[in-house]
Amino acid sequence: MTRIRHKSLDCSPGCAVEATLQLIDGKWKGVILYHLLEGTLRFNEIRRRLPNITQRMLTAQLRELEQDGFVLRTVYAEVPPKVEYSLTPRGRTLEPVIMALKKWGDENTGFRRDPESGSSALFVMMFLIMRAGGHEP
Repeated sequence: MTRIRHKSLDCSPGCAVEATLQLIDGKWKGVILYHLLEGTLRFNEIRRRLPNITQRMLTAQLRELEQDGFVLRTVYAEVPPKVEYSLTPRGRTLEPVIMALKKWGDENTGFRRDPESGSSALFVMMFLIMRAGGHEP
């Protein structure tokens, strides 16, 4: 689970933004959440949609999203094992944020398709949140 720098969010108006970004930061979390908006996916389905992510990184990012309450991991007692990932109700609350990022990216970057790499997702997310809060980056 990501460490939040402040024990409480009353330190400044931007603390809630910082806390939110720490929960959903990382190169891949935003992109994983975006794909899970479509519905339940198995591990390899997510991996096929993100060909540049390693199995180890995908596992780590999914675990963090699960620990933070955004993703539900369902394991079926089958051979071979079947594991599915879906958004929790808390994860679904991020839909407007993720879709706003996609819309902004479509309009303001060279990316016109769904991103295969989440490398610029954090920058775009921070930019949008700072602008929404009246702060110029």
